[in-house]
Amino acid sequence: MQEISYSCGYAATDPALWVDHLTPDQGTTKPPLVLMHGGGHTGTCYLKKPDGGEGWAEHFAKLGYLVHVLDWPGMGRSGRVEYPDLTGDFVCKTIGAFIETLPEPCVLLTHSMSGAYGWRLVQNFGRRIKAVVGVAPSPPGNIQDEPKILEQTDSYVVVQRGAFQRRVDLDQPTPFNQDLVENKLIGGGDKFPRDCIGVYAASLSGTPPRLAYERGNIAGSQLKVTNTAPFTNKPILVVTADHDRDHTRDVDGAVADWLREIGAAAEFCYLPDRGIAGNGHMMMLEQNSGEIADLIAGWIDSTIAN
Repeated sequence: MQEISYSCGYAATDPALWVDHLTPDQGTTKPPLVLMHGGGHTGTCYLKKPDGGEGWAEHFAKLGYLVHVLDWPGMGRSGRVEYPDLTGDFVCKTIGAFIETLPEPCVLLTHSMSGAYGWRLVQNFGRRIKAVVGVAPSPPGNIQDEPKILEQTDSYVVVQRGAFQRRVDLDQPTPFNQDLVENKLIGGGDKFPRDCIGVYAASLSGTPPRLAYERGNIAGSQLKVTNTAPFTNKPILVVTADHDRDHTRDVDGAVADWLREIGAAAEFCYLPDRGIAGNGHMMMLEQNSGEIADLIAGWIDSTIAN
C-alpha cells in the first residue's frame, strides 16, 4: 500500500463545502473517489473509526485512490445554510458543483441518506461520474413507499418508517435517540466496537428538518429520478450488510433491481454472500471495515479503473 498525504479546506462552491483530500504519494492512474456521508453524520465517519482505527478514506488512498471526503452543505464544517433552504435538491446542486471542479470524472460513494442524492447526481452530472457505490443507500422517491403518519402537529410529525417509528421536527434538526443509535445505526451484529458507542453517539448531529422530512418520503417528498438516460450502462454497486434493519437484502436488492430496469449496469452485493457477516449500518466504522473497503476497491478496479 502507498504512503499518503493529507490536506483539507474549502471548495470553491456556494456555499463553500469543506473537503478533506487524501493523496497517494506515488500518484495514481485511478479515478478520484468522492465519499458522501449519511444523515446525522459528517465526513469524519470516513476519516477515523471510533476505536481510533484507520478510516475508509485512508484505506482507499493507500490503495491508490485520490480521495475527497465532503461535509454536506450546511453540515459539519461546510458553509451555513438556512434550514428552509437546505433541501436535497440544494445538497445535490452544491456537491455537483464540486464534482464539476475535478479534473476528471469520479467514482461517487454514498451512504444511507445520501443514496438518493447519488441518484440525483447521476441524473444531473452523469458525465462527471464514472460509477457509483451505494452503501446501504436510500432509494429514490420513485420506489420508496410513503410512510404511515402516526401523529402530526404544526411543529413535528411522527411516522412509521421501516422497522422504526421516527419523529421528524419541522423547524429544527431531528436527533438520533438512543434506540436509533443502538438498533438502527449499530444493530445486532458483532463488528461494531461496543465500548465505543458513547464516543460514536457524541459525534452525531441532528438532521436538518427538510432533509429529514424528505428522507422519510413524507407526502412523497423524497428526490425522484425524472431522466433515466444518464443511467444507461452506468456501473453501480449496491452494498448491504446482514444486521441493518432498515436495509435488508430485499429492500436494497429492490434498489439494484430498479437501477437495472432503467438501464444501469447495477450489481447487488449482499456481504454474507461474499463471506463477510456480522456488520450493521455503519460498516465503515466496524472492525472489519478494511475487508469491505477492499471488496469495493476490487469492484472499482475490475469494472472501470483500468
